[in-house]
Amino acid sequence: MKLEQNDSLPIFSNTSLPDIFFTEYLPEANGDYIKIYLYILFLSKYDKDIKVNDLCKKLGVSLKVIQDGMKYWEDQGVFTRKNTGYIINNLQEKELHQLYKPKVALSAEQIQKSAESQKRAKTIEYINNRYFSGLMPTSWYPDIELWFKKYKFEDEVMIALFQYCFDKSALHRNYVQAVADAWFKNQIKSFNDLDQYYEKQEKLNKLANMISKKLGLSRQLTQYEYAYIEKWFIDFGYSFDIIEIALKRTTSKVNPSFDYIDKLIVDWHDRGFNSAEQVNKFLLEIKQKNKNLKELENKNSYQRYDQRKYDNLNSIYANKKS
Repeated sequence: MKLEQNDSLPIFSNTSLPDIFFTEYLPEANGDYIKIYLYILFLSKYDKDIKVNDLCKKLGVSLKVIQDGMKYWEDQGVFTRKNTGYIINNLQEKELHQLYKPKVALSAEQIQKSAESQKRAKTIEYINNRYFSGLMPTSWYPDIELWFKKYKFEDEVMIALFQYCFDKSALHRNYVQAVADAWFKNQIKSFNDLDQYYEKQEKLNKLANMISKKLGLSRQLTQYEYAYIEKWFIDFGYSFDIIEIALKRTTSKVNPSFDYIDKLIVDWHDRGFNSAEQVNKFLLEIKQKNKNLKELENKNSYQRYDQRKYDNLNSIYANKKS
């Protein structure tokens, strides 16, 4: 018995896709392969026959791409080859079958993947219930799956990501993505990584507040000023006792700039200093050198400025008390 659709206005009909396609197949598939799948799925509704050459023309791809695409979906278990063509498998039924297949029939790798999939599903469902009151838009599901694969976050880190954005009242896709990018750049994957990151950020914020207080700033630091402090603390590994030495050298300036402070600290880092003792010793040497130079100039009846040779940034250090 053959069933046919009775649709007088086929242009208004729909071709539905299960969510499982977006979460499990779309992120990994080549763009041309997705085109092939979607068009084949569309044709299958009407029990259509189509030649491969016609498919190439319709989709604007080469014969090899069509052949490779059909083979790809066949390997994925999405298509099943027959003598006369292909069967388009039901993805939901396929996933259900894999999920509930008897354990004795599964390989160790399949068992592990199945267990991970079930845990992942529970995590996403928790996010749905906790942060969206069970009404999370379906478009979020493939996004979360993609973030899991892209950032390699543990389930606890993904939950913490949504908690952070929820607490900020910024549960928007672009903001969540931006925070996830920042965490990924800081090499966060496990909850322990995240805990260490929070600890580092807390120390950084404390350092920034101390610097603002020492400089007498009654405003919030700008993004660029904060970036300087991040460099000193995270990249250089400098604690406040070293940074404070640079802050003290701004006392003679009316409007001390972070650029000036940065020049000093970068110079110390380039010289390999990693303690306040090393910096203070260097500054004493500079002070003594400038003092000796001034005494020598006072002895002479004339002064030849072209003979003054300074080390890097000596012009900054010149005539500073300490």
